[in-house]
Amino acid sequence: MMRALAITVSNRAAAGVYEDRSGPVLARLLAEAGCSVDGPLVVPDGEPVEAALREAVTAGYDVVVTTGGTGLTPGDLTPEMTCRVLDREIPGIAEAIRAAGAAAGIPAAILSRGLAGLAGKVLIVNLPGSSGGVRDGMAVLAQVLGHAVDQARGGDHPRADGPAGQTGA
Repeated sequence: MMRALAITVSNRAAAGVYEDRSGPVLARLLAEAGCSVDGPLVVPDGEPVEAALREAVTAGYDVVVTTGGTGLTPGDLTPEMTCRVLDREIPGIAEAIRAAGAAAGIPAAILSRGLAGLAGKVLIVNLPGSSGGVRDGMAVLAQVLGHAVDQARGGDHPRADGPAGQTGA
């Protein structure tokens, strides 16, 4: 089973101004995708995001998914903090998440600056801060999550037997 950590990035939720709504949705969807989930851990944006991600990598999670802090406001720093932790980016995941949001009729989805990549063997993905953005993003991520984690652990690409040939890259 994959070990996952859900992190909500929100200055106001971390300060107790309002209740975290997207984190519980994220945790539930990660569990539905086959993960043993911790969190949601709620942290303010900025340096605390980097610290939480580094702690998650040290703790040996397979996947860490954040919600929030990916927009255009001056305080939205989650992608910058994530970039500090990543060893390798996986741009296709973030691109697919933005495209799915736009296809679902949310033009502002393309404004999300979320990243995806590997920190060692840990898959880290940034999702938007809304519950709808989490649902749309997890609909994309859930389709490749098991394969991505297997690959990060050193697994081989799956192969198809038959006339269609190989399915792996």
